[in-house]
Amino acid sequence: MKKFHRILLAVDDSPCTDKIVTYAKDMFASEGVSIALLTVVPPTSPATYGADPLLGQQPIVVPEITEIQQHTAEDHVRKIAARFDQQVETFTFARVGNIREEILRLADEWSADLILMGTNGRTGFDHFISGSVSESVIRKAHCPVLVIPINCS
Repeated sequence: MKKFHRILLAVDDSPCTDKIVTYAKDMFASEGVSIALLTVVPPTSPATYGADPLLGQQPIVVPEITEIQQHTAEDHVRKIAARFDQQVETFTFARVGNIREEILRLADEWSADLILMGTNGRTGFDHFISGSVSESVIRKAHCPVLVIPINCS
């Protein structure tokens, strides 16, 4: 069995993140393991308030909102990193972009041996419309992907 040395944890602010961290701590709590914590903030949508496309006015993006989201995401992954023992080397990443693309990009850039992520359990119409980030990552990843379901105990 292959031993994993570089594990990428895709985390967010959902309850499943606690389960992902617990799994990672239990499974990979040994020396020689590096863990990258990644959270991705979707790009800020342009605000249409006060913009009239009929008059040629374009929607605006308020850069301060993106900066606040970025800082909040960075603080979030730092707090999660603090939960790991000193024996485990941790790296934190907070990116703005498409969630699945950023997970796959960092997995390649960081040469991850394993991606560990959760699933929000969307079903039916919600799943049909938005798809599943975990399914997309599984299909396109160049390394194994371990998915922790939200209803796991």
